[in-house]
Amino acid sequence: MTDQKKAVVLLSGGLDSATVLALVRDAGYTAHALSFRYGQRHVVELEAAARVAEALEAAEHKIIDIDLAAFGGSALTSDIPVPKGRDTKAMEAEIPITYVPARNTVFLSLALAYAEVLEARDIFIGVNALDYSGYPDCRPDFIAAFEVMANLATRAGVEGQAAGAAPIRIHVPLIDMNKAQIIARGSDLGVDYGMTISCYDPGPAGAACGACDSCLLRKKGFTEAGLPDPTRYQ
Repeated sequence: MTDQKKAVVLLSGGLDSATVLALVRDAGYTAHALSFRYGQRHVVELEAAARVAEALEAAEHKIIDIDLAAFGGSALTSDIPVPKGRDTKAMEAEIPITYVPARNTVFLSLALAYAEVLEARDIFIGVNALDYSGYPDCRPDFIAAFEVMANLATRAGVEGQAAGAAPIRIHVPLIDMNKAQIIARGSDLGVDYGMTISCYDPGPAGAACGACDSCLLRKKGFTEAGLPDPTRYQ
C-alpha cells in the first residue's frame, strides 16, 4: 500500500469516530488512529477507543496526553454540571457548556503533525453539523479554513504541492449526516456500537448516564434508524 493511502483518524471512542474509522478502512486506507487524554471527565472513552481501534484493525493507535483541564472553561474538563434532560430546541439555543475551548483545533493540529511524520496526506475527523452541533469547531467553514492552514504551515504542504503531490486533506465524511444515517451506515459496515460510548458524564463503572445531550441524541439516532441501542445505561 502506498504512502498516499495512509490516513490519520481522530478516534474518541464514540459513535461518530468509530463509524469514520470503519469508513476509512472500507475505503482501503491504512488507518492510524489518534486519541487524546486531555483531562476529560469521561476518560472511559479511551477504553472504548482502544476496543474500536483493535476491532476495526487500525494499523496503530496512539493516545496522546495533553492537559486542557488546566484551562477549564468546559463541563467536560472542569467541575461544572453537565446539562441533563434537554430537548433539541434547548440544545441548539447556544454553544453548550460542554464545548471545550479550541479542542478540535488542538486535536487537528496534533493529527497534522502525526500525518506529516507518517507522510500521510489524509486526516479524518467525525465532526457532524446535523442532529446537533452548537460547537463552532464542527462547522464546514472551520474545517475548510484548517485545511488551507495545513497546506500553508507544513513542509509536507509547501514542498509536497511544489513537487506536484496531492494537498493535505481534512476529511469530514459525516458532516451532512444525522445520527440515524451515521448509525445505519456504520451498521452496514459491521460496527459494533456496543463497544462505543458517547456519554459526557458516565458513572464510575463506565455506564452512560442516559440524560446528557450526547446520550439523548444517541438514543434518538438508534430509534430513528430502527436499530436496537446496545448502550449500557445507568
